[in-house]
Amino acid sequence: MKIGLISDTHDHVPMIERAAELFDREGVQLVFHAGDYVAPFSLGPLLNLSCPFKGVFGNNDGDRLLLQKISEGRISGDCLVEEVRGHKILVGHHFETLDALISSKQFSLIVYGHSHVPGVRKEGGTIAVNPGECCGWLYGKSTVAIVDLDRQEAEIITLGP
Repeated sequence: MKIGLISDTHDHVPMIERAAELFDREGVQLVFHAGDYVAPFSLGPLLNLSCPFKGVFGNNDGDRLLLQKISEGRISGDCLVEEVRGHKILVGHHFETLDALISSKQFSLIVYGHSHVPGVRKEGGTIAVNPGECCGWLYGKSTVAIVDLDRQEAEIITLGP
């Protein structure tokens, strides 16, 4: 099963659209957003995905009530634990205890954002992925990730400068 990962979209709708097009083209079956949508108007491309998306809030999300309402409850709070095909997945914007979470061996996949720096860390049966910044505002590179849960592999994909 392929899962799309996105974070730190920060209202950059053209890049969010590009990410959604990639996820649809790659046959992603579920998308997790690790926060920092910022404004509710930026949710459009995610709501039009051909698969479901779920997400959490980040530290820059403004009107949380409207984000939750427009997303029809797909944005659930600051942390999300989801069971997908026997894999326990943890999604959050920022984990100060990331090392401990990975070492706990409780999760097959940990998804986070906040730093805007993409990265994949595999330790034992856990993959921790920061898809980087979809917006490209901070570092000038727009990235997302796709995880193959069955193979326990993750790939960072550059959408553009």
